[in-house]
Amino acid sequence: MLKTLHVKDYALISKIDVEFGSGLNIITGETGAGKSILIDAMGLLLGERASSEVIRKDASKAVIEGVFEPENDGKIKAFLAENDLELLPELILRREVLLKGTNRCFINDTPVTLNQIKEIGNLLVDLHGQHEHQSLLRPDTHIDYLDEFADVDNLLAEYRTSFNDLNRMISELDSLAARESVLKEKKEIYSFQLKEIDAVSPLEGEDEKIADELKILENSERLLELSNSVYEKLYESDHAVIDLMNRVKQELAELTRIDKSFSDISAECGNTIEQITDISNFLRSYRSRINVDPEYLENLRTRISALNMLKKKYGGSIKSILEYREKIAGEFSIAENYAGKIAEIENDIRSLRITCGTSARKISSLRQKVSSKIEKQIVEELSNLGIPDASFRVSIEKEEAVHGNYVISENKKYKAGSRGMDKVEFLISANKGENLKPLVKSASGGEISRVMLALKSTLAKSDKFPLLIFDEIDTGVSGRIAQKVGQSLKNLSEFHQIIAITHLPQIAGLADYHFSVEKSAESGRSVSTIRKLDKQERIREIAKLMSGEKITEASLQGAIELMGKK
Repeated sequence: MLKTLHVKDYALISKIDVEFGSGLNIITGETGAGKSILIDAMGLLLGERASSEVIRKDASKAVIEGVFEPENDGKIKAFLAENDLELLPELILRREVLLKGTNRCFINDTPVTLNQIKEIGNLLVDLHGQHEHQSLLRPDTHIDYLDEFADVDNLLAEYRTSFNDLNRMISELDSLAARESVLKEKKEIYSFQLKEIDAVSPLEGEDEKIADELKILENSERLLELSNSVYEKLYESDHAVIDLMNRVKQELAELTRIDKSFSDISAECGNTIEQITDISNFLRSYRSRINVDPEYLENLRTRISALNMLKKKYGGSIKSILEYREKIAGEFSIAENYAGKIAEIENDIRSLRITCGTSARKISSLRQKVSSKIEKQIVEELSNLGIPDASFRVSIEKEEAVHGNYVISENKKYKAGSRGMDKVEFLISANKGENLKPLVKSASGGEISRVMLALKSTLAKSDKFPLLIFDEIDTGVSGRIAQKVGQSLKNLSEFHQIIAITHLPQIAGLADYHFSVEKSAESGRSVSTIRKLDKQERIREIAKLMSGEKITEASLQGAIELMGKK
């Protein structure tokens, strides 16, 4: 559940701190006071997109922070573990929107991505926006509500993997068909280029090795001249360095016999003689290896010339040559066996259509299985909400296809999309004896609100969400029906924390905790604030909802009655 909500410098809110309780939390206030701003801030905390426009004037950033009590929720624990986030007794979500347009998100004070905030928000809260009930007027949304009941996420993920592969293969086939004439035109060019590259058969890095070798071979005369000169000076001339050093060593040895302080220098002289000997041996070996083969040198020059020619034509490096060869080899192979490649892709597509059809059939079966349960529960909920003779049906249909985007299930072709092959629509009859009709064509505004509440109530019983937020679910209802809507919310609050905005005293009177949002002026600027009402304040607030600004004794008495004389 949500324990506290902190909002700072967001729209009309300068700073508020709200402490919610378990059960039914009701928020009231006059139109324009900022009730929905509070819900918008909550939506932002749960991962909705934001812009710097929400930041209060003269502030550098807007901050929204919620402290949740996860109540040993296994999904929350799993999410934290998967994302290497610390598990604490409380779960703290924070969102910061900065003036420069950037967003910062935190879970338990650890920076996270917006997607991570959204993912954990989807586990914590079901936020029903002010006009969300109107989504029921769009039949394309009905499948989303059904799938919430059916819990088909894993099956849908499996289906979508295959469906995406299917679309990719169809695109590949279309692309190949469009390229047929181009491939045929370029076939001869690709054949020539492949032969030209293969005639040289370049190896990656080969040009650098040859260049290094040529540098040495083309300077062989100078290398031989210099190595001979150095060798003679060190070892072979009449005044060779090695002979001079040997005489120096003898004289140092005699000095050492007289004065031992020369011993270290004498030893160093010996080391120097060994180094000169090593250098002389290397030079003797090196000059013996200098044997320039004119034919070998010419072969290297011819090879580097061929490589440079290919590099000039195909990208500037041997790596680019090899990459280009791989590319055109694939194109040439397709051009050589165009019909075979088409047949191969078509076979893959048919196989994927069958795979998708199998997955879609599993999803459809699960939807069919839960739809009867949903129908029964929603009828019960609608009866509790003042529509006792309602009938409700989940229509699940499939449309056979001749061409286009389809899957194959049990040897039949069905139109399909990212959610499978089912077309889902809610049908309702609000009155006894009437035929079922599409919800969009038959329900009034008040009925739509109650159908949404019935859907939410039925879904909530699955314990999917610990917190449900309703922004004016009471749209279009009043009087006796308002009492029933309030009782439905009250019943839900026995199992879930509920936060609801309402204008109706019948609903507000059932609150476990009642908050009032008020707008005032501070330093010439509008500011929205929220405060928790005590018993007497609650009575007056509910009385005001009943009679307007002028509170009467009758409205006060009516408020007490609505509150159950608490």
